Amino acid sequence: MSTEPGLRERKKERTRAALIEAAADLFGRKGYDETTVAEIAAAADVSTRTFFSYFRTKEEVLFVDNAERLRIAQAAVRQRLPGERPVDVLTRTAQQVLTTDTFASELFVRLAPLRVRLILGNPALQGYALRLLLSGQTELARGLHETFADELDEVIAAAMVGAFIGAMVAVVMQLFAEVPDPEQAILVDQDHLVAELRRGMAVAVAGLAAVGDQPAPR
Repeated sequence: MSTEPGLRERKKERTRAALIEAAADLFGRKGYDETTVAEIAAAADVSTRTFFSYFRTKEEVLFVDNAERLRIAQAAVRQRLPGERPVDVLTRTAQQVLTTDTFASELFVRLAPLRVRLILGNPALQGYALRLLLSGQTELARGLHETFADELDEVIAAAMVGAFIGAMVAVVMQLFAEVPDPEQAILVDQDHLVAELRRGMAVAVAGLAAVGDQPAPR
């Protein structure tokens, strides 16, 4: 009896993974708008009703790994180790995201270039991605401000998070925009991606070094 919940959870995870794989394959071959929920469900050998028990929309499937990375970042940015400055916390937060299993997974390598290609060609997805980005930035900026309430006001915290995330998003967009076929994503291997993201982080850190010289207006 004690093994039943574990078996049930594993089955649910397999179904979820099958839906994600089916969606990625159909989005890549047919396009985002041309793919229906019914087709994704059929390709995963489940009912449409089952699809909606895992995902509310097609967008959620395409951005399925976003929530976990945001959860990790939110937890990290609310920690303050001895001697850390705000830029140190952001750097550590980014490094934790880069080394998480979610970021390093085959799923991310498969979905990241597909997302970039679909976003660049679909205004509706651009809007969805922007809403996710702004929501995530707002949460992280709030966390950074609360962590350094004695040093940062809300405006500077928001500017710092925006600069940091903006640099990393720009690197990902640039790298994967150069990969027209998602199946060629392997050309952007994980080590290269992480190295380039660290370069982007270095640029952001250099720019944020002047934050201490920006007092709040009176």
